[in-house]
Amino acid sequence: MTGGQGAVGGDGVTGRGRRYAAGEEGGVRVGDELPELTIPVTRTLIVSGAIASRDYQDVHHDAAAAKEKGSPDIFMNILTTNGLVGRYVTDHFGSAAILHKVAIRLGAPNYPGDTMVLTGSVERVEGDTATVKVVGANGIGKHVTGTVTVTVQRGTVPGAAVPGGASAGGAA
Repeated sequence: MTGGQGAVGGDGVTGRGRRYAAGEEGGVRVGDELPELTIPVTRTLIVSGAIASRDYQDVHHDAAAAKEKGSPDIFMNILTTNGLVGRYVTDHFGSAAILHKVAIRLGAPNYPGDTMVLTGSVERVEGDTATVKVVGANGIGKHVTGTVTVTVQRGTVPGAAVPGGASAGGAA
């Protein structure tokens, strides 16, 4: 379901694409493909992601130190990748989606100047919960592979209260 009542139409501001519930008519189905998300890998993204996640390892912000340690340049840390994978899934399912598990494995590093393209497909659906397989590839190969388990709330409106006291907008 896209656009119209009960859906968010991907207005370019929120970045939220589709909203629907797992297991309901027209809802999430095994085999559903998420649209690609292209992320430019910039020095700013790499450094700010490392700082935001309190990862002060020099290989994430100091090119000379990264080269001394055998890397051609600084590279993205796993916590930034984890956040981008989570964002990819919630951007698709809407702001009321609840991430339960993000299990990822890193492969080829994300260096500045490259682009990472995230793709995903629904592997499993049980009630309102879906498991999404995610792959993020760059110019070298697969940067990240993994799965995300997400609950898609039925009949929710962005910003409305969700179970556990948090709002669908993410505030606790």
